[in-house]
Amino acid sequence: MADSEQAERVGRRARGGGGAARRAERTAVRVEFARYITRNIPDMEILNEEALQIIEHNAETVLEEIGVNFVENPAALDLWREAGADIEGERVRIPRGLARKLCATAPSQFTQAARNPERNVEIGGRNLVLAPVYGPPFVRDNHGGRRYATITDFRNFVKLGQMSKWLHHSGGTVCEPTDVAVNKRHLDMLHAHMTLSDKPYMGSVTEPSRAADSVEMSKILFGSDFVDQNTVMTSLININSPLTFDATMMGALEVYARANQACIISPFIVGGAMAPVSVAGTLTQVLAEVLAGVAYSQLIRPGAPVIFGAFVTSIDMNSGAPTFGTPEASLITLGAGQLARRLGLPYRSAGGFTGSKLPDAQAAYESANTLNNGLYAGVNFMLHACGWLEGGLVSSYEKYVMDADQLGVLHRLAQGVDVTENGQAMDAIREVGPGGHYLGCAHTQANFKDAFWRTNLLDYRPFETWEEQGGLDTMALAEKRVAKMLGDYQPPALDPGIAEALTDYVARKKAAEPDAFM
Repeated sequence: MADSEQAERVGRRARGGGGAARRAERTAVRVEFARYITRNIPDMEILNEEALQIIEHNAETVLEEIGVNFVENPAALDLWREAGADIEGERVRIPRGLARKLCATAPSQFTQAARNPERNVEIGGRNLVLAPVYGPPFVRDNHGGRRYATITDFRNFVKLGQMSKWLHHSGGTVCEPTDVAVNKRHLDMLHAHMTLSDKPYMGSVTEPSRAADSVEMSKILFGSDFVDQNTVMTSLININSPLTFDATMMGALEVYARANQACIISPFIVGGAMAPVSVAGTLTQVLAEVLAGVAYSQLIRPGAPVIFGAFVTSIDMNSGAPTFGTPEASLITLGAGQLARRLGLPYRSAGGFTGSKLPDAQAAYESANTLNNGLYAGVNFMLHACGWLEGGLVSSYEKYVMDADQLGVLHRLAQGVDVTENGQAMDAIREVGPGGHYLGCAHTQANFKDAFWRTNLLDYRPFETWEEQGGLDTMALAEKRVAKMLGDYQPPALDPGIAEALTDYVARKKAAEPDAFM
């Protein structure tokens, strides 16, 4: 299906009520959207060839001598046995070179389609796709404080994502709607992503049948043929580090791989608890786990799209709490990027991480460290790019918009330095000469609108003006911006027949079984 046909299917206006739709278009606030980032700067590389070969050799040794566990999954063990692995109980030992050979069929780059083709994203290569926070059971806002998340919160975060210029992806579980039954909430979450946003989204992984629902709902949204031939979902498949692949995650992976939908194969590493305390040791384990997970996806379906994932942080040896924005985690993020590129796979890591309880100074500098590090590490898909708080326990409204504003900085940094004739500005230097100023020169007048990145949130006014207008700090400015964005939000157009079919599917699936909250 061509992009024009795709757009016609999912975005056409109802034949009736066209006048109302046109009036809504005239009164709607114009929302700007930025294309995914394509880097014009080099990746930062911290490992030399010798170090890379040592880590790659050690990872193969881990797979061959120690092995990995595929638990409660006899079918997976059979696949590995047929591929040439040594199986002992649930332990899978993979001969040296086999996993890497299997990984070779995975694509180095792929397109994830959005229901609006203008929002399609290219994952891999020199590209960086930014997606919001994933998974917190709590939310926080400046008015209500910290509380359990609800489906209303979930929908609000999807709306904020749709309204955020620098965010390319709607994400997945932007918060956990605890007021909806566990066995049914994935339906409401997917429905929100599909109807309240026209950006790409993620599928459910908490149970294989929920992954299957994600595929079926996507077929309603895009059409069965389009889903069969294109990648329309990304899913987060966490490895139970160290070296364990559980049946739930692998069951979801199997559903998505068979459907040609993308999986992020991501070790979940807290250094010192789930991996060694050393950088090289952790990189060895990360690579071994990713090799095994990606190889398994290719056993399911050769050519299925996958992403080399690395969620890595360290531990406070006094309290046992995870820490964020630390130099060790940054080194691992940089090193894992090199390993992913050598394997020829797209890379997922980094995000706006912080252990702070509030969107305060600690949150700002930890998140800045991890966001910038992700850009320089060559990350292709950055989950948790905005909204993360309290070690991932909380989705914060105010931090969401603070982070989303700062994602514009990543866009600007990725452009690199313009050395065209206009970028060199020699005419301006000649025009102004010694002792002059550039405010009125022709080059400034021609370029001032786009010369510098501009925030939509931060305050750079003189003190007197700031004081006269209430002396608001960044938290208060963010609270006002959240209210404005939600107030300005308009849902993107969706064919009424598709919307009705999605609603009917959700209602039918919910009615088919009793609620379960565990």
